[in-house]
Amino acid sequence: MCKEERIGAKRICRKCLTADMNEKEYFANLHAYIANLAADIKADQEIYEKRLAVCKQCDLLADAMCRACGCFVELRAAIGKNSCPYDKWKAQTKRGI
Repeated sequence: MCKEERIGAKRICRKCLTADMNEKEYFANLHAYIANLAADIKADQEIYEKRLAVCKQCDLLADAMCRACGCFVELRAAIGKNSCPYDKWKAQTKRGI
C-alpha cells in the first residue's frame, strides 16, 4: 500500500509502485524531478533536446520508456553523464559539449 505524505500542498508517495499511482500525477512528479536536478549533473538544455529528438526517432521507444534498458528516456537524457545503451548519444563530458 502507498504511504502518502503531504509537504504543504504537495503529495509525496513513499514506497509506491507506478501501478499504485495516478499516471498523470506520476509524470508530473517525474518532470518536476527533472526540472529540479542539480545544475552540476544536469545536461545542457540543447544536448537534452537533441537526445530526446534521437530517442523520439528510435524504434525502441514505447510509452516514454526505452525498451532496450527500461529507463524513462526523459530522465536518462536529462543527466549529463548518462549515455544511450545503444550508443545513439553519448555522455556529456564537459559543460557545453
